Amino acid sequence: MKKLFFLLLLTLTSNAQENLTTGPENGALVIVGGGRIGEAITKKFIELAGGSDAKIVVIPTAAGGEIDQNNVWFAKQLAAFGATNVTVLHTYDRKEAESDTFVKPLADATAVWFGGGRQWRLVDAYAGTKTEKHIWDILNNGGVIGGSSAGATIQGSYLARGDTQNNQIMMGDHEEGFGFIKNIAIDQHVLARNRQFDMFDILKNKPELLGIGIDESTAAVVTGDVFEVMGKSKVLIYDGSFWSREGSQLKTLPADENLFYFLQPGDKYHMKERKVITD
Repeated sequence: MKKLFFLLLLTLTSNAQENLTTGPENGALVIVGGGRIGEAITKKFIELAGGSDAKIVVIPTAAGGEIDQNNVWFAKQLAAFGATNVTVLHTYDRKEAESDTFVKPLADATAVWFGGGRQWRLVDAYAGTKTEKHIWDILNNGGVIGGSSAGATIQGSYLARGDTQNNQIMMGDHEEGFGFIKNIAIDQHVLARNRQFDMFDILKNKPELLGIGIDESTAAVVTGDVFEVMGKSKVLIYDGSFWSREGSQLKTLPADENLFYFLQPGDKYHMKERKVITD
């Protein structure tokens, strides 16, 4: 009986651990909700990469179609704000993504940036390849991974809007992101495109996930299990609770499964504990 109880307790503990939302043990993430990426966010990414001389790799593969590697706009923006060693890396061919020649620019890089488009293209090109392994190595060695729009969502464990048909299907034919943050779904362009209710399509089927929605020109900057909001707009939190600086005692709120709330620039959130940091 004691053995059975111990096994049950062990299983419950294991399941609880699996459902925790945790960030990277080393390094940092810069997760941008699309739109114009301002100077402050760009310079923060460069700083986390190691400064102006840091080796940064930009991956524009999510954009689809023909990509002119000499005209990738975020690579140009990084250069405009002082980055001197920026390489563009792109392929749709998984065999190429497995080659030593292709991954060579990642070998001594300290930062990777994923551009916007459709996040499933990043999965099809790189998931499970040497390229993905090298990107993980950069993060595990204390580097920074950043991205905007599709490059934001790919950083989560659950791939929101991952359907190849269109970007309105929240749970599609691609459901697994790169998982730099565990047990999370990340949406983007949220307020600019009135997407604030779309996350519930995922959470009603996967209530164990933390949902976050990042608006345009706004970033969640992640270190460990905590992120801070940067930029011009808001980050929406879907954790089954409600938070407000003025409290909620006099508010009329919907049911727990329909709750979300907003964080603004400067606010910090603890993903593992699922609470706003107020001190």
